[in-house]
Amino acid sequence: MEKKKEGHFVLVHGACHGAWCWYKVIAQLKSMGHKVTALDMAGSGVHPKQVHEIHSFSDYFEPLMTFMASLKPEEKVILVGHSFGGYSIATAMERFHEQVAVAVFATAFMPSPNLPYLTLSQQFDETMDSDKTMDTEYVFPNGTDKPPTSGLLGPNFMATKLYQLSPPEARDLALALTLVRHVGLFHDEESIKAVAVTNEKYGSVHRVFFVCCKDYVIKEEYQRWMIKNNPPDEVKSISDSDHMVMFSNPIDLCSCLQEIADKYT
Repeated sequence: MEKKKEGHFVLVHGACHGAWCWYKVIAQLKSMGHKVTALDMAGSGVHPKQVHEIHSFSDYFEPLMTFMASLKPEEKVILVGHSFGGYSIATAMERFHEQVAVAVFATAFMPSPNLPYLTLSQQFDETMDSDKTMDTEYVFPNGTDKPPTSGLLGPNFMATKLYQLSPPEARDLALALTLVRHVGLFHDEESIKAVAVTNEKYGSVHRVFFVCCKDYVIKEEYQRWMIKNNPPDEVKSISDSDHMVMFSNPIDLCSCLQEIADKYT
């Protein structure tokens, strides 16, 4: 029987979350023989910075970029970005393309040179429900006539849109321990430029998209729209998963990640 390949997975969380949300996936991937690194982006999880100290995407992504820069020249990793983490891993692919064996976008924003941040954001807004973000909190230090500078997912929004198929204790853990934190919302030119990608670098890395079919935030129609307009090398569907695939269906998620390791490492 052929031995399953072992890879080094680098797991990147979505908005307001942190490395903590991968705990089930980390345990399972390690039991399968893989090396796993889960990172907190700046101001997320247990990262010491506060949201008001993070002024741009470059600040927010800094922990991932520092980690990528620390890799040995011959070392390659499998990047996995969830949700907003798609922008994090896309930036890492652009800057460190030679050290990424493959990148996995798990119901994540997947930019391209033709689908930049502003285009993805506009299309995403058009797919949201009429109640938008429900009880999500926003901070307007420059006045309500200016864009908010940060947001915090609301408990009702999380329960009905993100975690509706996940074990209740997963959501309760996040809320009881205040593991969900404000995330910066960046509209400045520097930030938009920081998440721009090119065909030469980002485009040279293998990409796989994991569709979560019962995601009520980044809806399946939006996921398929990104795939159609920016085709990855592969698409895998996880049928019984809400937005928080690492909680609602960690077994299928890890099975798909093993297939990726077997093929691309």
